Amino acid sequence: MAKQKPKKWNDYLWIVSATYFTLGFFNIIFAWLGVVCFLIPLLMAIFGGGKGYCNNYCGRGQLFLQIGNTLGWSSKRVAPRWLSSKWFRNGFLVFFLFFFIQMIVLTVHVAKGLDSLHQTIHLLWTFDVPWHWAYPVAVDPWVAQFAFGLYGIMLTSLIVGVILTVVFRPRTWCVFCPMGNMTQMICKLKNQ
Repeated sequence: MAKQKPKKWNDYLWIVSATYFTLGFFNIIFAWLGVVCFLIPLLMAIFGGGKGYCNNYCGRGQLFLQIGNTLGWSSKRVAPRWLSSKWFRNGFLVFFLFFFIQMIVLTVHVAKGLDSLHQTIHLLWTFDVPWHWAYPVAVDPWVAQFAFGLYGIMLTSLIVGVILTVVFRPRTWCVFCPMGNMTQMICKLKNQ
């Protein structure tokens, strides 16, 4: 039997990701913590960490490993090659950015009073799911709108990642993750 290597502190970052989704389920304002998941990988790539975040610190990727390997829910099949192709990764990044910009525009509209607060999350890029129970505190409507939008994006990517983990290998999501793709682009630009 192979000797298991000792765990490091960053092997437990999946707990941070699981906690994020749990807190956001009960209080949408915690969804703002997701901004950290967007900023840290980009800042690490810009200031010399390369893809260190993706490889060592991404709690979501570790959560997929827990689901796939520890719980044994993964078929461990190799994903189709097109999922990791440049055209798909870049196309998915554009698709992701479209929904992110749409979320920002709605937030600005709510801030300016042009639209009212939507107490829903936009799930799987298609469905508006009521999420009103998770709005227990009074904050400016635009603050809540951003949180609902961000949580919808984060939860959608979690669901897609879990499905891919079950159908294929854990961390299949990571081959076309928009954040991973952007950090890779930053690294390539810096190395030119």
